[in-house]
Amino acid sequence: MADQFLGFDLSTQQLKGIIVKSDLKLIHEAKVDFDADFAKYGIEKGVLTNPAEGEVFAPVALFLDAIDLVLQRLKDQGADFSKVQGISGAGMQHGTVFWSKDAESLLGNLDAGKTLLEQLEGGAKGERKGAFSHPFSPNWQDASTQAQCEQFDKILGTSEKLADATGSKAHHVKRFSGPQILRFHQKYPEAYKATARISLVSSFLASIFLGKVAPIDISDVCGANLWDIKTGKWNEECLALAAGEEGVENLRAKLGDVPEDGGKSFGTISPYFVKRHGFPETAQVVAFTGDNPSTILALPLRSSDAIVSLGTSTTFLMSTPKYKPDPAYHFFNHPTTAGLYMFMLCYKNGGLAREHIRDAINQHSNGSPKSWDLFNETALDTPVLGQNNAETDPMRLGLYFPRPEIVPNVKEGTWRFLYKDDTLSPVAPEGAQGKTEDKSWPTPTADARAILESQFLSLRLRSESLVTPQGDLPPQPRRIYMVGGGAANTAIADLAGQVLGGSEGVFKLDIGGNACALGAAYKAAWGVQRQQNEKFEDFLEKRWNEKDFVKKVCEGYRKGVWEKYGEALKGFDQVEKRAIEEKGQDKLDKENAGGKVT
Repeated sequence: MADQFLGFDLSTQQLKGIIVKSDLKLIHEAKVDFDADFAKYGIEKGVLTNPAEGEVFAPVALFLDAIDLVLQRLKDQGADFSKVQGISGAGMQHGTVFWSKDAESLLGNLDAGKTLLEQLEGGAKGERKGAFSHPFSPNWQDASTQAQCEQFDKILGTSEKLADATGSKAHHVKRFSGPQILRFHQKYPEAYKATARISLVSSFLASIFLGKVAPIDISDVCGANLWDIKTGKWNEECLALAAGEEGVENLRAKLGDVPEDGGKSFGTISPYFVKRHGFPETAQVVAFTGDNPSTILALPLRSSDAIVSLGTSTTFLMSTPKYKPDPAYHFFNHPTTAGLYMFMLCYKNGGLAREHIRDAINQHSNGSPKSWDLFNETALDTPVLGQNNAETDPMRLGLYFPRPEIVPNVKEGTWRFLYKDDTLSPVAPEGAQGKTEDKSWPTPTADARAILESQFLSLRLRSESLVTPQGDLPPQPRRIYMVGGGAANTAIADLAGQVLGGSEGVFKLDIGGNACALGAAYKAAWGVQRQQNEKFEDFLEKRWNEKDFVKKVCEGYRKGVWEKYGEALKGFDQVEKRAIEEKGQDKLDKENAGGKVT
């Protein structure tokens, strides 16, 4: 019975392929590790680098090799591709692939007896035409577009206006596709002229299976600083900037149209895969999206539900009907559901900052070096905001950044303040033994609760205007799903509920390491099997067995406690502003460069 769906996840360091049945049960999975499987490309952690210019990129040939290998590994596991009805995928956001004028012809006439690489990669000396006008795909880690980002920040007047139109400001440390295309145009003008189409990594992968250049997805397109989210069209000013002397219409043609329907089938699979791998001719290629949008499709995330990913860094994803962009975070169109948006916050500091305090507490109290027991006990035994008496004691508010942070945009540092009567009072700096001289903030013990409150207050500060009332409760998330290494920590989950709320509670989500690929496979199933006007969340909820993946770990909203943290937000906002005044990343960069941004 043909009732299977194939999902891919093309990330920086690997390509995963998984197959689920129509009931969404996982039946096959395989992966290709780029460093382990393709050392011949000279890559490290999946990429090549040019440190002199801050460039980070990957050979497109590597992606082609990986597609062939992951399909072979699925076959070796017993996968029967003749049962696959639909295919979708996820690709790392912000990367680009540049197609040549011969691409469509080559994609549409592939020989099933040869590999993708043999037919699509051009000859080293031009003796064989290739499908790509440039052999490399710039990676999201690329930091070479400083000048281009400044141009994008100014094109609409301010970074705030750019974020309002496109969902994000021009992030210098994440090479969005618009600045990326502008730099490619400037650095390789002849290659740009020879480029017939431009894909994101997601639409590149879809193109391979479709046998022609596929459209860019309605959600992934928002990671380009080129798409006007509110009007649902390419932004003319941003497009003109990236297009340069070649003109807007030229770039518009290179990028193509963007379908509004996130579940749209782009067509049936390329005959190449039918003949070479045994796929049915009727298998549908459903819109491929970005890795972050695909992650929220791995569960039936409802409006105002949030995912908090607690790894080395911290990522916050939420589905919301409200579009309220800001330069500090990202907005995307929802990958499947019209009328919803995906809100995303990314922090560099997360687990590392918590571990520093854990280690300090263990050293201070002679605890086991890597144990979280003392940290957790101390955090939960400390009163809310460090106030033994809420009427008389000031609130403890701090920031802990062992690494430079982007939310807020500051250099590394630690800030501790006492907050009372709308006034911040700095706590005395740490002495030689790492202990503050101020008895109102005993370190390191007071830091255990303060760092967790700090991390979750930052999330609440930026998401509070996006949530909606939950029944009789005030606006807050419906559910909070915790993922990543920190999700297993009971104290962290408990503080998440206290600070952020969650009308239905805080849940630990365990879907393994396949969230992106699962989201893609589920999207393929929905795109093929959905009833008329059936929303993705409804489709998934009917088939998704929650008890296999989700466990409620604690209550969310606690009356009185949640409100107290609401009172702290104004003070916390002041703390962040004070940190920016002292160690703002942009300010210090300009000072170090003699007034010029480096």
